[in-house]
Amino acid sequence: MKPHTTETPTSSAIPRRSTRAAQPSPYLSASETSTLLHASLDSRLRRLDQADMMTTDEAAALLGTSRVTVNAWINKGRCIGLTQTKRGFKVPRWQFEPALWDHLPVIGQALGLHEGWALLNFFETPHGGLEGLTPRQALEQGQAERVLDVARAEGA
Repeated sequence: MKPHTTETPTSSAIPRRSTRAAQPSPYLSASETSTLLHASLDSRLRRLDQADMMTTDEAAALLGTSRVTVNAWINKGRCIGLTQTKRGFKVPRWQFEPALWDHLPVIGQALGLHEGWALLNFFETPHGGLEGLTPRQALEQGQAERVLDVARAEGA
């Protein structure tokens, strides 16, 4: 007969129950990710088809320069160029307005951005720091310093 002991089981022998509720995964499933990507692509294609979008050839003709120059501006962050599913860029016509043109590269630099879709998103999204105006609207109203302040804060 074995003597009875009153040993306390070691902590590794005691099954533990988590006191926290199971946390949902912070990651999207593959199907959710696919849905978002398709929605994003559809949204971008619709934006590229809007009336204010131009090809780089059309922009070059408007500005009296070459497509090569417009492409160089896009690559340097001087001009917003939006990638397409096919070759080349489309550019929003509004950026060539005098109230906007001189401010675009400075604002892009303050944001630390020159990728076209990211810049377009900044310029066309209402911002609380501009009392709900988009940065584009604020620039058109002569509020360049306020937009630059917002861009600096966003880029920080």
